[in-house]
Amino acid sequence: MSEVERDELAAYLALAQIPGIGAARLRTLIAAFASAGAVLQAPHGAIAALPGLSRAAATAIRGVSLRSGHDILDALERLGATVLLPGDAGFPPLLTEIPDPPAFLYAWGDLTLLARPAAALVGSRDHSPYGAAAARLLAGGVAHRAVVVSGMARGLDAVAHGAALDAGGGTVGVLGNGFGVVYPAANRALYDRMIAQGCLLTELPPGERPHAGAFPRRNRLISGLAGVTVVVEAAPGSGALITADCALDQGRTVLAVPGPITSPTSLGCNKLIQQGAKPALSPEDILEELGLGSLAASYHVAAAGQSARLSPPELTGLQLVLWRALQQEARHVDALVAAVDTGAGVATADVLTALTELELRGVVRQSPGMVFGLV
Repeated sequence: MSEVERDELAAYLALAQIPGIGAARLRTLIAAFASAGAVLQAPHGAIAALPGLSRAAATAIRGVSLRSGHDILDALERLGATVLLPGDAGFPPLLTEIPDPPAFLYAWGDLTLLARPAAALVGSRDHSPYGAAAARLLAGGVAHRAVVVSGMARGLDAVAHGAALDAGGGTVGVLGNGFGVVYPAANRALYDRMIAQGCLLTELPPGERPHAGAFPRRNRLISGLAGVTVVVEAAPGSGALITADCALDQGRTVLAVPGPITSPTSLGCNKLIQQGAKPALSPEDILEELGLGSLAASYHVAAAGQSARLSPPELTGLQLVLWRALQQEARHVDALVAAVDTGAGVATADVLTALTELELRGVVRQSPGMVFGLV
């Protein structure tokens, strides 16, 4: 980047830090004065005369220092991060279609993930074991073919990111703070993994702490990056439901994971389904909404006359043992517990949890009397 180009980018970022100067007003200013650098030198009256620009906004613009933009660029360079503007080759194409598109994005990590089909998985911070199991199942399965997007919050956001990385897939985390700030602090290890193997995005400059107003703004980017948004668990009024509302406003599909009617964290999801959202029962449900087909073909050997099966991808140890135990016939849960317990003391609850996860994936089905068989 030449010195002239760097000055222009610094001027653009400096202008974008002014409260109330979003993507639309930036376009107006640059169209009027030909460049961001020229905006900083424009007469007060000429700025105030533009549509949507007040005298107070003109005063704020005239008070901006080019140095503030250079400070941001310097901080990004120290971190190894970058900035993407609308029109740049790496700018996420779906974000140009939302009602309130970002004027820019700070990006850190694998930028190629931003051009791939993506599904947003969001959910409660205070989740249930069922919610965590569902998030791992869905994120791990989707990550084989699409990017998993979430908000890097504690709880199910972190579970979804971790499951996608564990599956060897791609994941994008959208922050409500600037780079260099780890929030929540418990996500330090995940934060490092995301930089190395995934991608982090934010609209806030490096070093900026999170604040309440940043998270609703972040939510529109989570849904905006994705062709489909999946709510895993959500109590009424939660941030996950705000993200679902953003997706609907953007004309995107919303799916929800059904849960027990006695669970407070499933009330929001069950209500979404009652209102017409498609239930998310397996990764295939999500991939089909993205137009990526089904995973079912990878579960079986398709050769004519060949009945042997391939194991579904990314099964955990206990899931794989149970899958193998069900190869010949359906079995009662007690028989399965006995079959997998080789002296290690496998608990019935662990077996039931693994069977539930396999059932959610569409690998096994339960018949009356707690009898399980392969689909």
